[in-house]
Amino acid sequence: MAASRAARLVEVALRCYPARWRRRHGAEAAELAALLIRDGTPASSIAWSYLAGAAREWLTPRPGPRLRAVACALLVAIGSLGVSAGLLASTVPARAAVTTPVPPATVLPAPGRPQVISWTVRHVRSG
Repeated sequence: MAASRAARLVEVALRCYPARWRRRHGAEAAELAALLIRDGTPASSIAWSYLAGAAREWLTPRPGPRLRAVACALLVAIGSLGVSAGLLASTVPARAAVTTPVPPATVLPAPGRPQVISWTVRHVRSG
């Protein structure tokens, strides 16, 4: 008797969700509630959580088709501007740079240690 009462309480809470939500998630939510009740979670706690979720679903605005179209157009425009800017940047000729090695300072290795030589490269602009 208590199990059917708990199931009815959760069922009533799930009916508070919008129809689009129930079509998509209703069966899964009912199954999850049954598992939670079987594991010892109070049905009132589950129902309260589902009621809060239903209120959130009803109060959260959903973007309409017009807003989606505008957002899609903006993303396409921004993407094409980025591609155009990248193509323009790659067509500009690069200035030639001459690299000349700078010899390192003379350093004597410590006894028993290998000598490490490093080179520093200096960039000089031409013309």
